Amino acid sequence: MDSLTQIVLGAAVGEAVLGRKVGNKAMLYGAIAGTIPDLDALASNFTDTITAIEVHRGFSHSIVFAILAAPVFGWLISKIEKKSGVGWKDWAWLMFWGLFTHPILDSFTTWGTQLFWPLDIRLAFKSIFVIDPLYTLPFLTFLILAMRRKKEDPKRAKFNRFGLIVSTSYLMLTLVLKFIAHQQFVEDLEQQGIFYSRIDTRPTPLNTILWTANVEAENDFLIGYYSFFDEKMVRFEAVPKNHHYLGSLKNDKNVQRLIDISKGWFTITEKEGFLYFNDLRFGKLNPSDEESNFAFSYKLVPEDGTIRAEEEPKRPGDGMQILKDLWERIKGI
Repeated sequence: MDSLTQIVLGAAVGEAVLGRKVGNKAMLYGAIAGTIPDLDALASNFTDTITAIEVHRGFSHSIVFAILAAPVFGWLISKIEKKSGVGWKDWAWLMFWGLFTHPILDSFTTWGTQLFWPLDIRLAFKSIFVIDPLYTLPFLTFLILAMRRKKEDPKRAKFNRFGLIVSTSYLMLTLVLKFIAHQQFVEDLEQQGIFYSRIDTRPTPLNTILWTANVEAENDFLIGYYSFFDEKMVRFEAVPKNHHYLGSLKNDKNVQRLIDISKGWFTITEKEGFLYFNDLRFGKLNPSDEESNFAFSYKLVPEDGTIRAEEEPKRPGDGMQILKDLWERIKGI
């Protein structure tokens, strides 16, 4: 999830663990704990694109990391907060839950987490977008209400607990909504007589009303969108796989790494003499535009006998139009 959401979750967890003893400092250190796992994103500044992708939401988002790091951070905080009257074990417990709930929340997103690292298992329920105001804003509201109360005030704990209950209930609801949307995609595929080998369903940006599905057919991937306000059958757009464009490059170690990362959900396009690897798992930037670029596309650049991947930059200027088109599509067809 986005940084603000993880800060809110970490702060709420910190309050639940130590709020009665140290007040807002529990929220502060909980927020820090909720931020730490995402520091793995800094790897992009020190390594190549593919390695940075592999590292992201790996070790730092695992149970192992939470268990190993919590005592260290707990000891450091106990030295900083000597006057709090709280020992390092309590601080370690706060840090553990802050570090551990972070990847639990991330596991509901499309990217998922390697919660059980070093096992090669990426847990991804794909039921919530990385930014979802309906999850974050109510949660943040209750956290602020709790923050404004003194640590001895019973209403402080009640507000914080209610925020955790509301946010967790919404997470559970997203799983139900995903199931309903998935069944609709399957039903419409059957009614249209479309044969396929697998299907992957996830929400579109910022909401859980409009859903999208990737469907693998023999020569193409099919992409469809379904809003709970739709009155018409899902229309699926065919996107050629073009895997043959790779030729001998398919055996390149870095191309194989990209294929493994995408779980086989990828297409190849050619532009200006270069091949581009498009990761379908995160959809297109604009669901309403069939010509829209994919959210994650990598330019394959030959270099020193191998392939170097360069992520295609996003254009922030297109954001407002994308949001407008997304809103129109959410309202249904």
